Amino acid sequence: MNRIDLDNRVVVITGGARGIGYAVAQRALQSGASVALWDVDADRLARSERELAEHGKVTSEVVELTSEASVAQATARTIEQHGAIHVLVNCAGITGGNGKTWELEPDVWRRVIDVNLIGPYLTSRAIVPQMLKQGYGRIVNIASVAGKEGNPNASHYSASKAGLIGLTKSLGKELATSNILVNAVTPAAAKTEIFDSMAQEHIDYMLSKIPMNRFLLPEEAASLILWLSSEDCAFSTGSVFDLSGGRATY
Repeated sequence: MNRIDLDNRVVVITGGARGIGYAVAQRALQSGASVALWDVDADRLARSERELAEHGKVTSEVVELTSEASVAQATARTIEQHGAIHVLVNCAGITGGNGKTWELEPDVWRRVIDVNLIGPYLTSRAIVPQMLKQGYGRIVNIASVAGKEGNPNASHYSASKAGLIGLTKSLGKELATSNILVNAVTPAAAKTEIFDSMAQEHIDYMLSKIPMNRFLLPEEAASLILWLSSEDCAFSTGSVFDLSGGRATY
């Protein structure tokens, strides 16, 4: 495994207590960074912080990402504890279960949009001013191949990730001359705990669409995410990087 240079960088990872976010935290610490885990699950967050602390400096914040006040408080505390925020990885997301568009309840639809799209908007809104002040930053948004193609029985999730791709493109262009780069990755499904909220039929559908005939490994996602979080990524912004095992080639 190559070592990505993140020495002396502070990386905020939303949804960092599990899944891809946890893998990103592990790799970031191994690459010399300090990490702030933001998650809504207090118990899992405390456990993950304990596990990761042996690799480097880790702090955690219980954050409701759809709350402007909660995000603002977490931002202030993280800067107080670490002195800066250099990297934001917007990894937190929910699926909202599966169902035909007309069968999904409006409150479920709205919650998926709130967590998967409004959340990254609020974290970016809170953290970008700090990045502008220091003249450096990297933001990586974890979208999905569903945002490119639109998965059946997951219109809420697909729409939220398509929106996140649009947010990435707009914010990347707004910050293009500020040494703050904003990119997205579009994974195919990774076999994490998020599968617990999906129907087996939907899981089988997703696997059938992947030419490599396997699911993404969280550590594979972490490799690309953290390269995009580093200074080595210097001339890509507002871009979408594929992680779909050949499903989408654009």
